[in-house]
Amino acid sequence: MRIANLFNSISLRVGLTLLLPIALVSSFVTDSVVSSTPSYAQNAPPAKNPVGRAMTVRSDIQEADAQTGIVTARGNVQINYPARSIQATAAQAQYFSRERRIVLSGNVFVLQEGNTIRGETVTYLIDEGRFIALPQGGGQVESMYLVPDETASPKNATVEPFNPKPAFKTPLSSPSAPRNP
Repeated sequence: MRIANLFNSISLRVGLTLLLPIALVSSFVTDSVVSSTPSYAQNAPPAKNPVGRAMTVRSDIQEADAQTGIVTARGNVQINYPARSIQATAAQAQYFSRERRIVLSGNVFVLQEGNTIRGETVTYLIDEGRFIALPQGGGQVESMYLVPDETASPKNATVEPFNPKPAFKTPLSSPSAPRNP
């Protein structure tokens, strides 16, 4: 309720120039759940209209800065973005409304359509539908992608067992021929 009151008082003072960013910021912290068509992690369609693109963010603490257009959520952050089929957890999340990007940091885990990304920092570029993941110092980012195999044979087809030993080749000379040095 405090955030709603904050946005109402800010929008009255700021005027029409900041209404769109404030609407985007308020959609970031809303508890609305709206479903839409799902998309894949690499091919998410751009969000052109904030209506129906609500994202739920739950955390221990949330702050909104109307001057910078940045919303920060800290502590046990949980994000649900049904319009893009995204669920995420992190220690902190920052939504940069003017750049339309979300930066998750601290043991980040993102799930979208069965695909996952795990890293120390993950940036989601909303308009591009693209994730950029960075590891913790010296570590690695881990991701798992579901890749459909359209060339796969039917389920009941027999599969040849893998034999790591090469097939025996026909020798060039007969083994019974004596060798003279």
